[in-house]
Amino acid sequence: MAQANTKPAGDDAALDLTTIAPPESSVRRALVKRLADVICIPASQLTPQERHMAGDVLVELLRDADKPMRVSVAKRLVMLNEAPRTILLILARDDIEVAKYILEESRSLTDSDLIFIAKSVTTAHRKTMAMRRNISDSVVDALAEYLEEEVVVTLLRNKGASFSEKTIQRILTVSRNTPDYVPLLAKRDEARPSHGLTMFWWADHATRKAILTRFAVTRNVLQESCGDLFAPAAAEGWQDAAVRKAMQFIDRRQRNRVAADRSKYENLEAAIEAAEVIGLTREIAEEISYMAGIKPATGAQIMTDKTGEGLAILCKAPGLDREYLRKFWVALRREPGPVGEPSEALQNIINVYDSTSTDKAQTVLRYWNWSLTSSLNVDVLQHIKNGVIPNQDEFGAAAVTAALVFGRRQR
Repeated sequence: MAQANTKPAGDDAALDLTTIAPPESSVRRALVKRLADVICIPASQLTPQERHMAGDVLVELLRDADKPMRVSVAKRLVMLNEAPRTILLILARDDIEVAKYILEESRSLTDSDLIFIAKSVTTAHRKTMAMRRNISDSVVDALAEYLEEEVVVTLLRNKGASFSEKTIQRILTVSRNTPDYVPLLAKRDEARPSHGLTMFWWADHATRKAILTRFAVTRNVLQESCGDLFAPAAAEGWQDAAVRKAMQFIDRRQRNRVAADRSKYENLEAAIEAAEVIGLTREIAEEISYMAGIKPATGAQIMTDKTGEGLAILCKAPGLDREYLRKFWVALRREPGPVGEPSEALQNIINVYDSTSTDKAQTVLRYWNWSLTSSLNVDVLQHIKNGVIPNQDEFGAAAVTAALVFGRRQR
């Protein structure tokens, strides 16, 4: 066998074990088999020292052994709980035809071994490792480090793989341009509302429905726990911006009564009816946003979204009747008029409207409004302009969401 490769991981990073022509020897083959037999003797009949010495001799014989011989040894050792790790590490970095048995099934490799292997083999090796029955989050971090699509997809499909927040966030970030990740990530136990409701904006219709089903929840506990704080916050004049934004997310009331009193339109319904006639101008869009209790930036994201599931949430949250969803769709000039059978696109968003309760729709709409607008300071806006994702530890989760959503919209 060649010496362990220390080059950066890549498709040429596996050990090259075919550079030396293996000698034809029936004795060698028999000796390899006998040594493998010795290594596989139960612990009650063999001391660890003798097992490791047999392993050391076997390693030397395998260095220039032919591939069938190496495959045979790999198959023998794979289910052994006490296999010498020296041999396992060498076989695990062999050609994939040999290594696959060790990489996917060996129970003797530690997390440290697997991380070391992951950083010194090919994509095919890492994909095979991603099929292991149980994979710790530290090993998943190492396997996903290179963001190779086939490796990441295999990990996301593996229910026995555990994901750290760091890796989930990295996959979320690149999922904008890798659609296959989105439905898989949305199903992961590790996925949180911030992940799902961010990916919503580049998910397909079926995945959007799944995201809303999973992450559109009530805020009953939040409202009961914090409801008594509204009066003291109001008495302070809402001077604390962070408190104001947090309480806006918790508040039961969706419509902004102050905005409605200031608007030239009688109410939210009247603004949508006006837009149905003349089209959705920027001025009307801002009025609708304010009266619906959201910022214009959030409203713009929802109203410019092509497939419209977010529009169903915008209509359901403030208690608009279903007919106003159709009027809104017409105002966006995506439906010819208020009569006739709805188009497939409109029917899709009607189904979302019908399947989401008002309270759950409010939770989603308020979360979008908080996550998309609460962190839009000068620094975050500069990150968005430059196409850079802010550091979550420094700027917070809302800043990351805003950069992912608005940054994508600018491209």
